[in-house]
Amino acid sequence: MQCEIDLEAARTFSVKHLNSLTGKMEIELAEQVQQSLECPVRWRMPRLEARNFIDLYESDSARNPLLLEFAKLDYNLVQSVHQKEVQELAKWWMDLGLKEGLGFSRDRLMENYLWAMGMVSESHFSNCRKGLTKFVCILSAIDDMYDIFGSIDELERFTDAVNRWSVEATDDLPEYMKICYLAMFNFGNEIAYNVLRDHGLNVVSYIKEEWANLCGAYLVEARWFYSGFIPTLEEYLKNAWKSVGGPAAIAHAYLLLGSPITKTSLHTFKASSKLIYWSSIITRLSDDLGTSKDEIMRGDVAKSIQCYMNERSVTEEQARDHIKGLVRESWRKLNETIAQNSHPTPMISMSLNMARTAHCIYQHGDGIGTSFGVTKDRLTSLIVDPIPIERLTHGEVRGRTHSYAVENAYSISK
Repeated sequence: MQCEIDLEAARTFSVKHLNSLTGKMEIELAEQVQQSLECPVRWRMPRLEARNFIDLYESDSARNPLLLEFAKLDYNLVQSVHQKEVQELAKWWMDLGLKEGLGFSRDRLMENYLWAMGMVSESHFSNCRKGLTKFVCILSAIDDMYDIFGSIDELERFTDAVNRWSVEATDDLPEYMKICYLAMFNFGNEIAYNVLRDHGLNVVSYIKEEWANLCGAYLVEARWFYSGFIPTLEEYLKNAWKSVGGPAAIAHAYLLLGSPITKTSLHTFKASSKLIYWSSIITRLSDDLGTSKDEIMRGDVAKSIQCYMNERSVTEEQARDHIKGLVRESWRKLNETIAQNSHPTPMISMSLNMARTAHCIYQHGDGIGTSFGVTKDRLTSLIVDPIPIERLTHGEVRGRTHSYAVENAYSISK
């Protein structure tokens, strides 16, 4: 379409001239421009951007002191909810026993919580956030089992057991797989029980289908790895948008939100597959750009970059540029799908935020596989350290109503 061609031309023009002007700008403005060139506002995780904007607004000489104080109070109050959730999840993670039972798996509770907080940050969605974190923790263990530990015969048996979805299905599994399987099985059935209790709808088959699709996609990649097969980029993405876990994550988040769930609403959710698809593609490509080198070195299936290099006989730099172009194109497709205005608001929000969180986590490398660097700094900023607040004097607050509101906000936060 001509409008898309015009927009791409405008983007290219803007990027070129902003890059040439950054050296002539004031330092603070140049930093903002560079940040936008690296990651546009539309692509940024809302919670992280809220923190960044508060810091930026504080340096604005024209700022409204009262507005700034309320923004800090709100941020810190929501952060206190997140802190309580992390404490609860830490106990759950220790009690679950995957950390001790699966020595090959990643122990990244805080990083997994970042996924959940990025997708659903509002304080009243606490149950959804905690449940989504549990989902990502269990998913990560199973993902590592398929990627780096299980033999192809064991993985075939595990995938078959997921399709059977029963306790008896564990009889043929090795001990370490039984731990993974029962963690997944019990978690899925617990969600199904809660939905049945609260909404009168049996969603066991729905949850089973999501896990079966996910593990089936993992198995495809495991078969590729053990046979030494490198797919084309198209073949890879046809499977990888599911193996990244996006569809299953959004499905679980939807069941955990607490909104009314009916057969009609589940059908509407299924109809949003295009929205979930483009969000998952962005998540997968962002993941590959940040992690593919490390994963190939430790022994893993070829990712999108390696698939394109092999298919087109190009350099890694050329392949990365192509994948970055696919990310931009996928964002256009995601925005176009949202603009059709035929999807429930929670679906739009979760799909958008999953893609944004992927950018946040993988912008500077593997933000899940490592527990230091930018990811650690962001976790500290988002979850650990509240924003310091300087109390306004009554002379700085215009009107008795505003002053009264500030005092009440402080009493609530204590």
